[in-house]
Parts: sequence; C-alpha cells; structure tokens
Amino acid sequence: MIDLYTFTTPNGRKASIMLEEVELPYTVHTINITKGDQFTPDYVAINPNSKIPAIVDHDTNLTIFESGAILIYLAEKTGKLMPTDPEQRFQVLEWLMFQMASVGPMFGQLNHFKRFAPEKIPYAIDRYEKETLRLYGVLDHQLAANEFICGDYSIVDIATFPWVAAYPFQELTLDNHPNLKRWFETIEQRPAVIKGMAVPS
Repeated sequence: MIDLYTFTTPNGRKASIMLEEVELPYTVHTINITKGDQFTPDYVAINPNSKIPAIVDHDTNLTIFESGAILIYLAEKTGKLMPTDPEQRFQVLEWLMFQMASVGPMFGQLNHFKRFAPEKIPYAIDRYEKETLRLYGVLDHQLAANEFICGDYSIVDIATFPWVAAYPFQELTLDNHPNLKRWFETIEQRPAVIKGMAVPS
C-alpha cells in the first residue's frame, strides 16, 4: 500500500494520475498548503523541503518526495510508462527534466504573479506569460511529429498535463498551438487522468 501526501496543485496531481495509471492502491492524505500543513513536524519528517507531493511505499519501506522522482519510482516499480530502450529512456528523462526545470517553474510563476500576488506587477506578468507561451511553442513543435511528447504515452505526459491544464486559470488559450491542444484534449479524456485530477476531493 502507498500513502500519498498531496494537495490540489499541478505537482500533486502528477502523483495521483500516475498512481491511477499504474493501478496501484493508495491512501490519500491531504496536506493543505494554504493552512501550513506542509510545515508540521510529522510532514517535514516525510519531506524535508515542505512541499507536496510525497509518497510512502509500505511494500518497500521507501519514502519519496519530489514529483519527478515519484514518477520515475512508480514507473520502475511497475514497469509501466517508462521505456527500457536506452535512447528512448533518456529522451523521456530529458523531457521530464524540461518539465521540472522549465514548464513547472515558469507556469507556476505566471500563476503567482497573475492570480495571487498582492500587487499586480506588469513586468513580471509579461515576463512569465511570454515564457509560458514560448514553452507552449516548444511543446507544440515536439507534438507536431509525435502523438505524445516522446512518442508513446509516458511519465512525461503525466508530468506536463496538469501544468498545461492550468491555461484557463492563467487566462490563456491553446488555440494558437494546435498540436498541444490536440494532445491536451486526448489526455484529458483518459479515465486515470480524470480520476487523478480529482485527488484530493
């Protein structure tokens, strides 16, 4: 059994989507980051960085934090959604790092400055919106020749989807990136994605 510590953020939803896709049983523990649950001593013992998600796998007695590490761990545990061919495997890892280093941080900064910052700073909003749209273009170009980001559906798509799903919240559109829009509309219909995106309820 796996304990999932999560909240309703793109990073949290990566883990729940993955658990649904690989069909592993899990128990949800809601860490309400708006109330500071992530800073409690019990949770810091699980994730010293006080972020979500994190998992505890009672089958292996392993605790894993950082969403990318969780995706890799669950892929290797189940033998699903991660290629074993070295070239394909490293392509998946490249694009996973792209999501972790670029998509997540840049989209997240746009979310913050556009929707949460106490002061609207036009320079910051413009900077992160332009970078988000640039990253849309990178993904759109990659998806012009691939059904999914690395050809077959993989942990990269799971990692990227919840962040792209924030586009209405960011007051953006996918209409100018048809390959990205087609990819998004395909993935949002997957039963595991529908279930994972609703965690925690």
